[in-house]
Amino acid sequence: MSEEKKSDISKSNKKRGSLRVLTGTVVSNKMRKTIVVKVVSTKIDKKYKKVINVSKKYKVDCQNEKMYPEGTVVRFVYCRPISRWKRWRVLKSNYNY
Repeated sequence: MSEEKKSDISKSNKKRGSLRVLTGTVVSNKMRKTIVVKVVSTKIDKKYKKVINVSKKYKVDCQNEKMYPEGTVVRFVYCRPISRWKRWRVLKSNYNY
């Protein structure tokens, strides 16, 4: 019994180490210390087998929203809850100054 519990614990620790990193484009930077990032992903319809683009918007925490103008490609990572809607933090930007 104890061996089974140890193996379950080791499996759960492997999952905890991975970071959730997403890439998207900045849609809005009008809030203080927050930007809205749109992530587009592709999915296949089960019935018709058609490729569909699905988009989702995330509110991302950043120190200076002026550093990320609209249209900038940004990488961001999941973190602890910062506010009611913000659970993501900016990693880096591909914007050239």
